[in-house]
Amino acid sequence: MELKEKQKKILDVAVELFKEKGYMGSSVRDLATKLNIKAASLYAHIRSKEEILEWICFGIAQEFFDELQEIKNTDIPPREKLNLFIEKHLSVVLKNRDVTHIYSNEWKHLEERLPEFIALRKNYQQEVESLISEIYHAESWELRSSSFTTRFILHTLNNSYFWFKRNTESTSEITDEIRDKILYGLLGKK
Repeated sequence: MELKEKQKKILDVAVELFKEKGYMGSSVRDLATKLNIKAASLYAHIRSKEEILEWICFGIAQEFFDELQEIKNTDIPPREKLNLFIEKHLSVVLKNRDVTHIYSNEWKHLEERLPEFIALRKNYQQEVESLISEIYHAESWELRSSSFTTRFILHTLNNSYFWFKRNTESTSEITDEIRDKILYGLLGKK
């Protein structure tokens, strides 16, 4: 999905608005006001408010998939692969904090493309679950429920932006802290 320059500006302002008021609490009129244009003028660049939510949700989902594919294509030991997955997923989350917030909380408001998005999320979860199972098997770690472990890890990673104030710690410090908690919290050893 390649956005035009004006659409990128609209997206940036919409992200601020949706984070501030929520998707349902925001209107096209609110967005137009923030952009200092008439609401009718917005429709020259967007189909609807929902289209902007689609840009947000499908855009970041693509980033997650791209990083996951890169990890799956690496030829490194399993434990390093898990470290890399955590690092890359967290990197996407932390560089897109506001977008991640909207992605995590507002995707349910997609109407037209909701089934497609649910299938996409499910596919990503299955891909991650497959990776986690492969890693656990290769390391001979006990894995009671690959589905639960995957959901736990993804929920932790996707919501990590809540725990850290902006600019208080570097992304690498945050990544190290979360990676250690996930890896060693799950395994119970270093």
